[in-house]
Amino acid sequence: QVQLVESGGGLVQPGGFLQLSCIVSGNIERRYILGWFRQAPGKQRELVADISNSGITSYMDSVKDRFTIARNTHPNTVSVHMTDLKPEYTSVYYCNYRASTNYWGQGTRVTVSS
Repeated sequence: QVQLVESGGGLVQPGGFLQLSCIVSGNIERRYILGWFRQAPGKQRELVADISNSGITSYMDSVKDRFTIARNTHPNTVSVHMTDLKPEYTSVYYCNYRASTNYWGQGTRVTVSS
């Protein structure tokens, strides 16, 4: 089993910034991908950014110049630094672990509003 605990959500004004963090623990495999997804009301969950155990990153096109994903070891964490936030980014953001199994965090709400 793998446990993921997110933190860092909240209310931020348009154009502002926020950092989400996720602590990953448990039976972590040698090869894995850690990612951040988001799901707005009435919409499907979508991948925002992810990073592999070797450090390869990928981003949703609309956030490429705004978000930066990073990971650390000891303890295992994955974070996403989000800048120039827009109201349409308002969602619940989920941390995800993908290897031979797939695990999700409980989600953290991000609201971008003035």
